[in-house]
Amino acid sequence: MAAILKKYFLTGLLVFIPISLSIYILKIVSTTADSLVGLLPPRYNPSTYLPFHVPGFGFIVTLIVIFLVGLVTANFLGKKLVGWIELLFSRIPLVRTVYTGAKEVVQTFILDRPSQFRQVVLVEYPRKGVYSIGFVTGSPRGEIVSKVGANLLHLFIPTTPNPTSGFFILVSREEAIPLNITVEDAFKLIMSAGMSMPAGKIEPPREGGQKEKTITRNPEAG
Repeated sequence: MAAILKKYFLTGLLVFIPISLSIYILKIVSTTADSLVGLLPPRYNPSTYLPFHVPGFGFIVTLIVIFLVGLVTANFLGKKLVGWIELLFSRIPLVRTVYTGAKEVVQTFILDRPSQFRQVVLVEYPRKGVYSIGFVTGSPRGEIVSKVGANLLHLFIPTTPNPTSGFFILVSREEAIPLNITVEDAFKLIMSAGMSMPAGKIEPPREGGQKEKTITRNPEAG
């Protein structure tokens, strides 16, 4: 009886926690978005004319504000204004750290950049016999090539459970073992500390017990 109760309790917990966290986050976002409605002039604020709260109106206002910000910053004067704001933020220690980190996260995980995270690989890091998941981000150029050669890969190795931070390393192409999983599945694996395993295709080992390792080289990366 105790085993059955434990089984049902854990099953319910696995369903309840993600749903509760999702609702909580949506509530915070909704409250923040609705607070923007208070910044509207009274003639444009629906609370002036309606005796009840309009749910979701804050999201509409937020989307409009984001669109207008993008519209303004897309022209020459807007880019200059953003440049001045970034220069101002760069002179404030705490604000500089927050702004730079947030900007890097947006550019890395929201913007569609085909040159980033092209392939998921395994690499022996931080020592022999210990493997880490890495993402191929490019190949070395310039002085690095002249010092150590061109047969290297740029790898980003994220940390668990926060994949927005990590380590940048250079490894030889022969040491990088390609994985047949998507970047999204690899991030799920990292964020869950290995508890969310992707259903990747398992290839039979070749003669000698070695798998063929091929790392595609992007011509744009050099």
